[in-house]
Amino acid sequence: MSSDAGKETLGFQTEVKQILDLMIHSLYSNKEVFLRELISNASDALDKLRFEALSNQALYESDSDPEIRIDYDKEARTITVRDNGIGMGYAEIKDNLGTIARSGTKEFFQALTGDQAHDTQLVGQFGVGFYSSFIVADRVTVTSRRAGVPEEGGVRWESSGEGEYSIERRNVARRGTEVVLHLREGEDEFLEGYRLRGIVRRYSDHISFPISMPEEGENARGTEVVNKATALWTRSKREIKDEEYNEFYKHVSHDIEDPLAHLHSRVEGKLEYTALLYIPARAPFDLYDRNVRRGVNLYVRRVFIMDDAEQLMPPYLRFVRGIIDSADLPLNVSRELLQKNRQIDSIRGGCVKKVLDLLSGMADKEPEKYARFWTELGQVLKEGVIDDPKNQEQIAKLLRFATTRSGSEEQTVSLDEYVGRMQEEQDKIYYITADGYQTALNSPHLEVFRERDIEVLLLTDQVDEWVVHHLEKFAGKELQSVAKGELDLESAESKEDEAAGDDDELIEAFKQSLGSRVKDVRITRRLTTSPACLVADEQAMDRHLERLLRAAGQKIDGTRPIMEINAKHPMVRRFAAEQDDQRRDALGALLFDQALLSEGGRLDDPAGFVRRMNELFLAVAGEPPAQVDGDSAQGAPREATGEPAADDEPAAEGEPAAQESTAASEAE
Repeated sequence: MSSDAGKETLGFQTEVKQILDLMIHSLYSNKEVFLRELISNASDALDKLRFEALSNQALYESDSDPEIRIDYDKEARTITVRDNGIGMGYAEIKDNLGTIARSGTKEFFQALTGDQAHDTQLVGQFGVGFYSSFIVADRVTVTSRRAGVPEEGGVRWESSGEGEYSIERRNVARRGTEVVLHLREGEDEFLEGYRLRGIVRRYSDHISFPISMPEEGENARGTEVVNKATALWTRSKREIKDEEYNEFYKHVSHDIEDPLAHLHSRVEGKLEYTALLYIPARAPFDLYDRNVRRGVNLYVRRVFIMDDAEQLMPPYLRFVRGIIDSADLPLNVSRELLQKNRQIDSIRGGCVKKVLDLLSGMADKEPEKYARFWTELGQVLKEGVIDDPKNQEQIAKLLRFATTRSGSEEQTVSLDEYVGRMQEEQDKIYYITADGYQTALNSPHLEVFRERDIEVLLLTDQVDEWVVHHLEKFAGKELQSVAKGELDLESAESKEDEAAGDDDELIEAFKQSLGSRVKDVRITRRLTTSPACLVADEQAMDRHLERLLRAAGQKIDGTRPIMEINAKHPMVRRFAAEQDDQRRDALGALLFDQALLSEGGRLDDPAGFVRRMNELFLAVAGEPPAQVDGDSAQGAPREATGEPAADDEPAAEGEPAAQESTAASEAE
């Protein structure tokens, strides 16, 4: 930082430097959007002035007519965008134009990919459109004075966009903000009046404040208003073109893509309000942060009140963008008042219903479009099953899941479709939760379901665990995890081993071998080709949910699993035939660890598992087990608790090494 006669020269925040580099060298192949962004900022400043002046009319000073003015000077090669809005003081302009003072900065830069189209969209969503000025300008000057502040409270900011900016106090006669762009060589097209008018009419016609420019032609004497200057949502739907709806969406969302869908609704009666709401085509980069709420702006009788009115949309619809304009709320409404206002509750309820109806109509009539929505935003919509019990049934109909029949993770079905093709005797909706699609699809828990051709939902989003916990039934059918409780399929019961006495002995042998690692052992009704699997008790927490909570840093008193064994599997028969206790324990531990891995779990003793697997390979090959420093390679656990095996410790001096053995050294 340097200072010269009241002027400070400062370095941009690191994130701003990155934004500037993107703007100048990588993004915005459509350069004309710089003017849209500056006009949008000017409109926001006028909105804020109008709101603050509700309680302090003196802020208007001697000029109460809002205006955005665009001028250009071919000789000086400058474009000037001026507004008489709220303006900025020294600290505000320093914060707003030198730093990015908002959450999500880290997530924003992590989301950048290097793909120009994708990254351009992110820059728009991040709300840093002012810096797009440097696409066409090699120097930008901003002069501003906050409304209600004396003239000497003005400030001037200047930068060439190369890492530094200067800021100094100035006497400024008019309130508001003036941005002067000194154009780069080769950008002369933006010094033509017709070109600038075309940009305004294309991108900013919906702005509700007049945008004026100098008249052109032989009889030009003053200025003319270039845009319609009428709030878009106040006009009849019949007279609004899709292009106008799309441009208004880009204004309120700072997105560069057209929305996926919109709704424009006017409610009259006891409660009067207008809603113009949009569904984005792509997920915002900070979508999964439930604390980020920048979706719906609140107006009262066309007067802007506040942005990001979190009371107007529930968290699971935080992707919705747009405005709600009430005719009944007081103009001095505050966030605290919104939290206790019945009218707001009614508006919120009505708008939520309309958004859900919009999505339902899209799902029924435009399935391909709804598939795009689901890919981008479906994971957040799932939260509604938890957050919004009142609309749970309608939300459940909107859910989509991959299944054992869908063929890929992208091919999803609705719960209605699943129920419609259930087998005649099937009375439950079966599902499995896992960390990923392949883990779920290849789970041994699904073996008997494949044999019986029973479809199973594959749930792989983290939120799915909470969804199925709150959505206990759908269409009268209970949702049932294939990894919890006893399985009651008729075919499985008919396949139960008839040698009950032998089963009892086998179960007892596994219990003794595994000890406290399991709550119980039983003959499986799930498996047809795998030797064993782990399941949770009917009333216990799902094992996948336990892992998610631990990964989130929560302390969970883990419940011991129930181990189900396939008595007909060769490995289980080999375990039953083993007479040596140590070898039997090693085989039991190996079967337990395999079952744990197959469901996506983590091993307590990975090294012990590897040793036991190596010994099995050596036994099959007829090789003796490997020896390390005289210790046995035996990997049987010290206790069946997941602790390191006894042979992890060297034998005490003078003691013989542990007996050489393998997991199946005498199998032949």
